[in-house]
Amino acid sequence: MSTTDTAPLPAASQDFHRLSFTGNAAEYFGIWIVNILLTIITLGIYSAWAKVRRNRYFYGNTVLLGRAFEYHAKGKQIFIGRLIVLGYLVVYNIILAVLPIAGLVVGLVVLCFFPWLIMRGLRFSARVTSYRNVRFNFVGKMGGAFIAFMAGPVMAVLSLGILAPLASRWMYRYLGNNLRYGGRSFTTDPKLGPIYQTWFFSALIIVLGLLVIAVAALANLSLIVALIDNPNALPPEFQASMVVLGIVAYLAVLLSFGIAALFYRAGVRNIAWSATRFDGKHELKSDLSRFRYVWIAVSNVIITVLTLGLMRPWAAVRMARYINEHTAIRFDGDVGEILATAEQEGSAVGAEFMEFEGFDFGF
Repeated sequence: MSTTDTAPLPAASQDFHRLSFTGNAAEYFGIWIVNILLTIITLGIYSAWAKVRRNRYFYGNTVLLGRAFEYHAKGKQIFIGRLIVLGYLVVYNIILAVLPIAGLVVGLVVLCFFPWLIMRGLRFSARVTSYRNVRFNFVGKMGGAFIAFMAGPVMAVLSLGILAPLASRWMYRYLGNNLRYGGRSFTTDPKLGPIYQTWFFSALIIVLGLLVIAVAALANLSLIVALIDNPNALPPEFQASMVVLGIVAYLAVLLSFGIAALFYRAGVRNIAWSATRFDGKHELKSDLSRFRYVWIAVSNVIITVLTLGLMRPWAAVRMARYINEHTAIRFDGDVGEILATAEQEGSAVGAEFMEFEGFDFGF
């Protein structure tokens, strides 16, 4: 954990102050393996406390200006939230089996509550996070959650991804404009043009991937048609080759969409974070290299799979360190005075959250 809580603040500066990650894979491996073993032994019950330990480690090693963030949630809060969700799923499936029509009605009713659950989950996550003893808060409403997390994604899917940048803009505006730190607010207004530029590059990756698959399919079209018309007409070795070709094509589609999504995610994050201001004047910045981000994400998955999951802690620490090193804030004025004022305001704002912070519903 970070021991830099007493580090002096820099004087007034126009430079960006970057986050850092002070954890390491060997240290986190001990936490991770204990979490896995206790979750298995307790048949999943300990997973709520495992999440708390994991988040406290990553938050506690995320450092800005010599001070680490803190995560204050308790395992009991997360466990109760999961019990509520699990209880609903059990009851819903029973009703659906006994009275299918009633089950569908219940499902539609609960679907209407999803924006509220999402909003409460975001509020919980913000309120259990602090920096310099000042809590964050989230003041978004149900209507905004519906547009950002339900209407937007559905619209993006129905438009075959063409309206995905608009959905991304809605989501980041909802998150950024409703986030608070003590008594100060964040604001963000990412422009649609730059997001579409990022989207176009990602769409090009998908198109090129599909073109490669289409060319391979056309080259083997006669064999594919013969296999469809009469599977027994081809020798077994050709049938096996066609099955392998089908699997490879399926994996290629997943890979092209996955890489495109990673490129898009990194690009949109850069645009949205760099369009964000704290208290109307302090600038945030994200300058992830999209190629480096994709390489880290893809290689993390490959190494984790090849090591049967044992390198997962190393992968998580590697990604956290990269993202933190490319996230920064520039304060307009004296950093010490700005944060001291936020601490004074935040002590009163955060007190009410200590009494009751709600539950984490996992959304």
